Amino acid sequence: MRPIHIKLSEPYNKVPLCGSHFWGNPDLPEDFDYPTYTDEEGNEIDYQFICQINLSEVASHDSENRLPHKGLLLFFAKIYHYLGYFCDEIKSVSGYISDPDDVKVLYFPEVDAPGKDYNFSETILVDAKDEPINPGELKISFAKSKGKHDEDHALLAEPTHREWESWDTPYEDWQILLQVDSFSGKDFYLNFMDCGVLDFLISPQALADGRFDDVRAIVLST
Repeated sequence: MRPIHIKLSEPYNKVPLCGSHFWGNPDLPEDFDYPTYTDEEGNEIDYQFICQINLSEVASHDSENRLPHKGLLLFFAKIYHYLGYFCDEIKSVSGYISDPDDVKVLYFPEVDAPGKDYNFSETILVDAKDEPINPGELKISFAKSKGKHDEDHALLAEPTHREWESWDTPYEDWQILLQVDSFSGKDFYLNFMDCGVLDFLISPQALADGRFDDVRAIVLST
């Protein structure tokens, strides 16, 4: 299985609605709330938005038809610690396969090419000063090979950062849906346990069925 490599760049213009981008803000249906979870004290907490992938932009690189060739995938996770938020009360994905609510993947199959009117809109989280919380967006492009100086971001990555033969039971045959590498930019510093990676895992059957409602995650560092 060949990975589909993700390359990031500063956009000249804002990425079109429902286009593929890292950071920034998610594009969600206008009647859809930003995804949250409830912490141990009953507080409602926003997930950290990581990226969104328009699968029509991936299709030409997916010769094995492993992913749907249309639809919008959005990835959220508890990764605050790795962005520098050192708060004991806020848990992050760790070096063990996560609980179901440690990550959130949304899939909207009705979305086709970016820029069309799907009754979606950018959902912007702001702080007490009405300033956007998330780092500025980075444009995503896709490639079949990784450049010498590229980070190790990829869809359907091989578990090259895993130091053991398989995932823990009962996830032995689960595959990496998305791999996010440690990296930094002008307004963020993302470091997974000494320059490791964050892997979103999915079962082979769910991937074949185009279902993304049961995804787990793990942080690996070699």
